[in-house]
Amino acid sequence: MKKLAVGMLVLALLLAGCSSSDSSGKADTKKDEKEEKVVKKGLLNVEITLPAEFTEGQDVDDMIKQAKEEGVKEVKKNDDGSLTYVMSKADHKKMMKEMAKGMEESIDEAKNGFESIEDITYNKDFTEFTMVVTDEESYKNSMDAFASITVGMTGMMYQVFDGKDRDKIKIKVAVEDKSTGKQFDEIIYPDAMDDLKEEAEAGTEE
Repeated sequence: MKKLAVGMLVLALLLAGCSSSDSSGKADTKKDEKEEKVVKKGLLNVEITLPAEFTEGQDVDDMIKQAKEEGVKEVKKNDDGSLTYVMSKADHKKMMKEMAKGMEESIDEAKNGFESIEDITYNKDFTEFTMVVTDEESYKNSMDAFASITVGMTGMMYQVFDGKDRDKIKIKVAVEDKSTGKQFDEIIYPDAMDDLKEEAEAGTEE
């Protein structure tokens, strides 16, 4: 389970690729505005709000400290647990290029780090992935399904920072048997993460 925190690793790439911002814009932190885009693009600056679910289990104060050390002048901790970063449009464009590069490296790691996985392909905007495995049986009898979490979280994070509406983000991970050429599974994120969370909560109640 090498990359369950892949989202935060991608965030680290974001911070490393950003320079200082020229504005002190403020993010709206009302919990009921779920439909609002998490990336706000103004004339000069871009505000990025990292949803609370991406900070769960992380040291938020340390994340803020790291961001400031990397040159992000304004990082706001919102009441709902989310974080808002402010940067210039140029920095946002640079960030997306760095993020795409980092994602490709993470996907290569997943491809090379799980025995049954032969290849992982993806579309340009990182919303659809195909994991090609040696055979269905080998895949199901291993822990290699965790690779789908890597690519799913990676894709979700990219969509967040690219300005997609939170409630409309959907990442599809298809699993294909190389020996037969047939797809035998399909995982949709964030639905799969929600299902896992519900199962975990149900387990604690028993």
